[in-house]
Amino acid sequence: MRLLIALILPWLTFFTIGRPFAGIFCLLLQITLIGWLPATIWAVYALSQYKTDQKIKQALASQGRT
Repeated sequence: MRLLIALILPWLTFFTIGRPFAGIFCLLLQITLIGWLPATIWAVYALSQYKTDQKIKQALASQGRT
């Protein structure tokens, strides 16, 4: 679901992963027609990094570390 949001409304992706300042900057970038593609790429990249961070936290928690 977040991937679909990243493709359609890239700025909203940052708010869903807890990065509101990046979301505001992304919205400003997205307002320009030329900036739409970089904003989308940035949102998809940030979403993949967020998912990786969540997997690492989950793996460390399962080993008893925090």
